[in-house]
Amino acid sequence: MKTTVDWRVCATLTGTVLKWLTVPLSVPLLIAVYYGEALVPFLVTMAVSLAVGEAFSRIGIEGRLGPREAFLMVAVTWFAVPVVGAIPFVLAGSGSIAHPIDALFESMSGVSTTGATVLLDFEIHSHSVLMWRQVIQWLGGLGILVLATAILSQIGVGGAQLMESETQTRDVNKLAPRIAQTARLLGELYIGLTVLLVAVLYGLHLAGLAPNMGLYNAVAHPLTTISTAGFSPEPESIAAFSPVAQWTIVPFMIVGATNFVLIYFALQGDWHRLVDSEEFRFYIALLGLLGAITVALLFFDESYTGGIESTMRHSVFNTVSIMTTTGYANANYDLWESGAKHVLFLAMFIGGMAGSTTCSIKTLRWLVVIKGFRRDLFTSIHPEAIRPVRLSGEVVDEETIRDIYAFTLVNLLIFATATVFIVVDGARVGLALSEFDAMGAAAATFLNIGPAFGIAGPFGTYEAFPTTTKLVMIVLMWIGRIEIVPVLVLFTRAFWK
Repeated sequence: MKTTVDWRVCATLTGTVLKWLTVPLSVPLLIAVYYGEALVPFLVTMAVSLAVGEAFSRIGIEGRLGPREAFLMVAVTWFAVPVVGAIPFVLAGSGSIAHPIDALFESMSGVSTTGATVLLDFEIHSHSVLMWRQVIQWLGGLGILVLATAILSQIGVGGAQLMESETQTRDVNKLAPRIAQTARLLGELYIGLTVLLVAVLYGLHLAGLAPNMGLYNAVAHPLTTISTAGFSPEPESIAAFSPVAQWTIVPFMIVGATNFVLIYFALQGDWHRLVDSEEFRFYIALLGLLGAITVALLFFDESYTGGIESTMRHSVFNTVSIMTTTGYANANYDLWESGAKHVLFLAMFIGGMAGSTTCSIKTLRWLVVIKGFRRDLFTSIHPEAIRPVRLSGEVVDEETIRDIYAFTLVNLLIFATATVFIVVDGARVGLALSEFDAMGAAAATFLNIGPAFGIAGPFGTYEAFPTTTKLVMIVLMWIGRIEIVPVLVLFTRAFWK
């Protein structure tokens, strides 16, 4: 069978990515030097990354990245990086992540900005290993941000057609004349927001308002806040810090889940693009609505004993964290009453804006689904009427609407199938899981949320799940992070013919 996919172009680009991976590996290496910890895990990983990257580059060729090559490159790269990223966990030889499958789970969770963890005892892990978890999540957020605007937008994945109308930009991948320049602009914005949060959190520490937020934590947490990722070197996540620090992180989670193209123009003084964006208004309205409902449910929950401030803080923080797919926690919401937990479960399926670091289905698609359904109800009553779906005043073409319907349906089908597998596989090894806990774990991994409910709750871990379930969850995190299509299309005959 003759193939039209030039896999050698993909090999070259994947090799380049792997060789550049040695740069972020220097961060935990320097921390290991500072704390007098083992250097071998990171030195060996650097060597492997360079060797494999060079091998890929040698068998590959320079060439044009067409749609098929883009699909293949995205899928392969997003799996190759977590594989290499897992090596330090195995070589460090401490705790559950020393097992290869658990190491790959932790690494895939990091690169996919999921935030699900298999760590059991944080204290036995070195500062450098814990920081590597933070770094790979930051890289994952930056990678998906550039990927969504520079590559997926070229092949019709990620709602790029709609991003153009929402940002009032003819081509979202052309903030600058070249894709490389666009990536640089978005990267600078991403880095700037991270540095800003580092300064704010460490400033709170120096002012005595965040006693536990030393320099290490003040650097570690911004890496996984702006990336809406959720790993923390603290076993109690954000609950380990003062209320002031918790409130401070909330707006940065919201910003991380906002369209970075809109943020870029707003910082250039062009605020009307942000204000006029129907998706942005919808996104903020949903955050406010779900937050208010959670506050009300928690306020009337007799089992909850917190005061007004803690009720507001716990409700708002965890609602924002789940909806933006960050996955931080400042309270064990698994102990809340059923209504509040179901609100958080619903928020898992929403996500933030397209063109951000967030995961899940995203508000842009839900907005089109709602508008399309309203249009269908109207035309069922008035069959002769012509009523196009509009987004921020621009007509959404019917093919895009059908694509969004299909994408949403496939997401829900994969989620339902994963839930059944988790329940059945858990029962096979005697792991007691309620249907709600299994649904939460399936949604949290596939939609890249992180924490779920039950044993995988906000202060829990996925370590107890069977190895087979973890392998399935690794695949779920992989395909969920890169919007399903780049992976599933590889299994079609038409792609390779």
